[in-house]
Amino acid sequence: MHEQIYPIMTAMDETRLKILFLCTGNSCRSQMAEGLARRLKGGSIDAYSAGTDPKGLDPRAVRVMAEIGIDISGQRPKHLDEFAGREFDYVITLCGGAREACPFFPGKTKRMHAGFDDPPELALGAATEEEALAHYRRVRDEIILFIDSMPGSLGH
Repeated sequence: MHEQIYPIMTAMDETRLKILFLCTGNSCRSQMAEGLARRLKGGSIDAYSAGTDPKGLDPRAVRVMAEIGIDISGQRPKHLDEFAGREFDYVITLCGGAREACPFFPGKTKRMHAGFDDPPELALGAATEEEALAHYRRVRDEIILFIDSMPGSLGH
């Protein structure tokens, strides 16, 4: 699946869902989810990502996203506080740490958890770079399936 190129969605619509993807480090899974949602669902979703304790953007995440024609190299890790006062339709936590640390969002915001394995953690035991990248590709492809199911999977 990692050789498929996805077209850019450009339609503008004020009814688009505003979704914040939240992880602990905002370096890998949430960055991939933001990039995928922008590309695959740009006509129906305004996607953002943040972390409860942001780290640097993971180069392997950038690499496996580039393999499918999505450039996230210009994205940057952001702290959740950067979005204080912004209203979202959904805040989707992608890891257990973010799920536990996710603060209350006032108003109509719905919280949802969609946990995915942590590619950097899985890659620690990899014998080769290709084996490490396989973990990133698998998680990326699982996130693709999750994003593809939106907005239906959100109960919207």
